[in-house]
Amino acid sequence: MSKPTDYELYEQICNKDKAALETLYNRYEKLLYSFAYRMMKDQQAAEEVMQDVFIKLWRGKGAGQYMKERGKFSSWLLTITRNASIDLIRKKKVQEVDWDQRDSMNEEMPGVEEVVTNKEERDQLRKAIDTLPDEQQRMICLFYFQGLSQREIAERCDIPLGTVKGRVRLALKKLREHLDEKGGTTDE
Repeated sequence: MSKPTDYELYEQICNKDKAALETLYNRYEKLLYSFAYRMMKDQQAAEEVMQDVFIKLWRGKGAGQYMKERGKFSSWLLTITRNASIDLIRKKKVQEVDWDQRDSMNEEMPGVEEVVTNKEERDQLRKAIDTLPDEQQRMICLFYFQGLSQREIAERCDIPLGTVKGRVRLALKKLREHLDEKGGTTDE
């Protein structure tokens, strides 16, 4: 018997299947936690975000919005995680980290590498991001890991909003292609 796809599990969750939620949780908990931790720089806050994402999924808040034809389930789930992280950052008024401080922060605080036990996924994502040109890496870090809006990035970097949107879109396309080549997740 083949394991169910993310979409099949999602449909079962919409019908209040607890076993499907548990399976999906086990499949994505490490990825979502590491993603939230990277944004929050706080273990407890990352756990809170991850729990919030799965509660929203169970209660149907946001769960009814996933459309298979619009993209991968994992991308949709990461977007929900990103938005929940941004909401919590704003709520707690967490200080944002400057781009230039990124490397020193990784030395002072436990990095994602210490939190995520799934080394293969972590390495694939890091390698994929490293393949991007510097300006695209910066856009991804500011947008996904620091939670800035595209307008805030444009103001901070003193570049047009259209340039920011183009760089983010191009970076995401390159990341998706790179991860697909390396055998991404089981989305269908």
